[in-house]
Amino acid sequence: MSNWGILATGKIARSFVRDLALVPGAEAVAVGSRSAESASAFAAEFGIPRAHASYEALVADEGVDVVYVASPHSLHPEHVRIALEAGKHVLCEKPVALDRAASVEMIGLAVERGLFFMEAMWTATHPVVRAVAERLASGELGTPRHLHAELGFVVDADPGDRLLDPALGASALLDMGIYPLTLAHLLLGEAEGLTGRATLSDRGIDLDTAVVGSYPGGALATMTASMTSWSGRTASVATDRGLLELTPPFHHPESAVFTPVGGGDPVRIEGAEPVIGSGYGNEIVEVERCLAAGLTESPLVPHAQTLTLMGQLDEVRRQLGVVFPV
Repeated sequence: MSNWGILATGKIARSFVRDLALVPGAEAVAVGSRSAESASAFAAEFGIPRAHASYEALVADEGVDVVYVASPHSLHPEHVRIALEAGKHVLCEKPVALDRAASVEMIGLAVERGLFFMEAMWTATHPVVRAVAERLASGELGTPRHLHAELGFVVDADPGDRLLDPALGASALLDMGIYPLTLAHLLLGEAEGLTGRATLSDRGIDLDTAVVGSYPGGALATMTASMTSWSGRTASVATDRGLLELTPPFHHPESAVFTPVGGGDPVRIEGAEPVIGSGYGNEIVEVERCLAAGLTESPLVPHAQTLTLMGQLDEVRRQLGVVFPV
């Protein structure tokens, strides 16, 4: 199993480390931050042996095998690069960058160095989502005709917060919309066309976004993301035999239920493995499994899938007219 270094000490890093502690053999041995105070406080809270006052010092730590990059996504390319150049495997939070071009460079460097690289898309490694995808693909639930997925919450933060600052890649599409787009990709296949509309802030970021997608076989998807309203965080797939619903929040559901048309008994769908913690544990297990097998990419979150979804984000963002300063 592996020794992990945690790059950045924000909210998502805290959730990740809690789940890391639940995976046997995986251990957080070091944390890095832009300040010694933040790194030391984080290390003390979670019992991490070493605290580094810079990201460069973290990736230079010889005891670290894998670096988890949890910084704002506008900074991912720089932080992934220094980790890979230091010879570390990388799990990078989603989205892995602000655009597909930067993602291509990151993945290319990982391939060149022979190192493992994976986007931390927990939905793709989630046991329930995987089971739903398998049942849909088998045809036993009918032919998918329409998927709907929504994710939104009110962002009440200072203008300099990561979720609102354009310089840090603030975007409802990138922060929340990546989940509905990923779910549609996993359950319906690669989108054949996407159309987006949005309400923009006075700083030019999308606060509310709606996307309509066309998928193989004539299936359609409607997907929404919001930073101004509380959505039900629901997802459903209508087939020609009934309705499949994922329990909220859909991007890490407890189960799913298929209700057949005509009054048949509902079918409950659960994962083949347990959900570990809040769901980060399952992506950690996938990283560990791949490393033990000598793989440099995950079959569950392959590089091609990451690049496809980044390309979709680029296209929708172009339609919305959202341009980041960087």
